Amino acid sequence: MATSTTGTVLSGLASGIDWTSLINNLVTIERAPETQWNSQIATLNKKNAAYQTLGSDLSKVQTDISNLTDPSFFRSRTVSSSNPDVASATASSGTPVGNYNFKVTQLATSASITGYSMAAQPVSTGDGSDLSLGSQSFAMPISDGNFTVDGQTISVKSTDTLGSVFAQINSKTGGTVSGAYDSSSDTITLTDKNGDPITLGSSADTTNFLQATGLFNNQSSSVTSATRLGTINVYLTAADSGLATPVSNGDGATQGSFTINGVPITYDATSDSINDIMGRVNSSAAGVTMAYDSVNHKFSLTNDNTGDTGITLSNGTGNFLDATGLTGWSDTNTGVTTQGNNMQYTVNGSAPLTSMSNTINGASVGIAGLSLTAQDTGTATISVGSDTSTIASAITSFVNDYNTAQNYISSQTATTKDSNGNTVPGLLTGDFDIEQVSSNLRQMVDAAVPGMSGSIQSITDIGIQSNGQDNTFTLDSTALSQALSNNLEGVQQLFSQSGNGLARSVNSYLLTTMGGNGPLISKEASFTQQTTALQASITQLESKIGMDETSMQNEFVNMEDAIAKSNTAKQYLTAYFSSSSASAAPAASSISSGSSSSSSSSSSSSSTG
Repeated sequence: MATSTTGTVLSGLASGIDWTSLINNLVTIERAPETQWNSQIATLNKKNAAYQTLGSDLSKVQTDISNLTDPSFFRSRTVSSSNPDVASATASSGTPVGNYNFKVTQLATSASITGYSMAAQPVSTGDGSDLSLGSQSFAMPISDGNFTVDGQTISVKSTDTLGSVFAQINSKTGGTVSGAYDSSSDTITLTDKNGDPITLGSSADTTNFLQATGLFNNQSSSVTSATRLGTINVYLTAADSGLATPVSNGDGATQGSFTINGVPITYDATSDSINDIMGRVNSSAAGVTMAYDSVNHKFSLTNDNTGDTGITLSNGTGNFLDATGLTGWSDTNTGVTTQGNNMQYTVNGSAPLTSMSNTINGASVGIAGLSLTAQDTGTATISVGSDTSTIASAITSFVNDYNTAQNYISSQTATTKDSNGNTVPGLLTGDFDIEQVSSNLRQMVDAAVPGMSGSIQSITDIGIQSNGQDNTFTLDSTALSQALSNNLEGVQQLFSQSGNGLARSVNSYLLTTMGGNGPLISKEASFTQQTTALQASITQLESKIGMDETSMQNEFVNMEDAIAKSNTAKQYLTAYFSSSSASAAPAASSISSGSSSSSSSSSSSSSTG
């Protein structure tokens, strides 16, 4: 008796029937359609992927061909300069081809105002003898170490005073060299009393004292700091920034103001830093850039644009422009204005021309589409030519991407032979839509363009030939280059002629083919719809199989219960009847014994009588 288990029920325990295996076999038979459906789904997914790949390939072809629909693309230009250090240039589509000789005699410059160098407070208001070297007044912090004067080693520390350094120099040089500080110029002067040249520094120096104080060899007996020693901290409030004349808002005013090129700028000297105010100037409509030179301790204003223009300044409330040295109270204590210049040049020996900018356009020079930027004075020849290499590259890309698309279509539609010589269809063999796309593209690209005359009427005339075996083309790059050089206008008409140029026709066809109502999108949607329907069928069938399997299991379980109950009753009856038969046997023996006794008795009685 075969048995198997299902859930908590032992299959065939009572009946002897392996009904679990029977149910499994029936379920397998009922599920048989799913094998075909899953196979169909796999095929549909492959076809969908194939269409998506083709769509991607055709999209590349459409991108290539769309460039060739624009007539201006065929008028692209190359530009070169015989002297890039003097001038560089660019040329837009359609710029006249030729050589243009430029002579630049003056560059355009920006107007500027540089503040006077008295802007910073001196490091000391006296003779500097008690000024600590560690003072933050110095523009460059002085480090500990040694330096030399006339070969004598001078040791300094940040705790030393300037007076003690002067004393050490004088002592170490035997009283020959003396030092002094002038607060009016904010400089140090070393003097040799004998008139001999002073030698400063050596490779063994370990402090930056000489650099920080601006003392450098000049082969004379007197050396003075090259720049003022004090500095301005543009990040502190304007009133406390270290300017020789502190910035103020003006008597009783809560804000100061000034104008640059007629644009008002406001500030609060007690809360705004000089850096804040400079940022306000630079972001305003004044059209200037304000900066601070921390080496020379000067402020400057520079026009953002070049040309023969000036900068106008006016203090309003407060003294910001005076305090920063951009304006002043005398001819010697005021900013220095440098007027801007216009660019001056000639083209092909023309009369002198001017430009406020160093970049001039076609309208300025009378050469449409040409833009030139002067780098320096001098002469340069700008050569403009047709950019045939870019055009050839675009046509080559089109042919290559077209061939890629056609080869992919062929790989999906072609039939092959298996090892037994049987014909095996491709994934898309017999697909009318995809074969029609391939055929239409071939015919459109290979056809003569209506209305064309002369030496170029089809792609065959520019070196693009059918290979005679499939829908792809071969490209003769030499023939294409010759066509572009000898008849660029004809090539342009072939591709971009209004209405029916090759590129325009192919581009229109591809946009329609790949569009929402085109065969590619429609076919992909159909594949997806079929796949969805098959998956729904599988889901429905699985639901039915589950219910059928449960129903059969219940019926067999009920059968097992019935058989088990029947077997139990059978066993009871068998046992019952067996027990009844055993109890009836002694009674029969007793009857037989009584009969025998009676018979004996009768026999005895008969003898007696």
